[in-house]
Amino acid sequence: MNRLRPVPVASLRTEAWANGAGTTTVIASGPHETNWQWRLSIADITQDCTFSAYPGTRRQIVALDAPLTLHFSDGRNVELLRLSGTHFDGADTPKASLPEGATRAFNVMLRGGAHGEVIARPLNGSMWLPVREQSCWFAHLLAGRADVRVDDGREALEPTDSIWIDALPGERVRIEGAGELVLVQLAITH
Repeated sequence: MNRLRPVPVASLRTEAWANGAGTTTVIASGPHETNWQWRLSIADITQDCTFSAYPGTRRQIVALDAPLTLHFSDGRNVELLRLSGTHFDGADTPKASLPEGATRAFNVMLRGGAHGEVIARPLNGSMWLPVREQSCWFAHLLAGRADVRVDDGREALEPTDSIWIDALPGERVRIEGAGELVLVQLAITH
């Protein structure tokens, strides 16, 4: 079985936000497209706006191109520098402001027994990913070039490429190259 599954560009779909204030490119959702427990997407934020409400959902976002400030109804303000992230309850609808102009935000939304963590970081050389039972990795290359390897399997990534890494415990996962990437580790428990 191939442990590396590139995400075809043709499978991506852009849709309007639930509240109509922006657009999002959905990368993947599962286990079903509409009745999902997890969803990965990239939102285009071109103006100050309010996020859509997703009750029963845990959200994580990372600012990709420029800083982003989230203003919550409880008075909290969360300032996200480029490639930094935060998490919040999907029922919250923070207002987003753009101190340096338009940006994109990588979104991980989780429901029910789904668990996940998003990390955005520079890639300079090699890095190893830990492999855990009942979990998988997702990688999205923002800039540069990278090679993803699982034992003998190898896939090259160019900017905007995404890939699923379905390694098993005991297998070694290595990413090497130079650039910037977003990594998501997902685990589903029933």
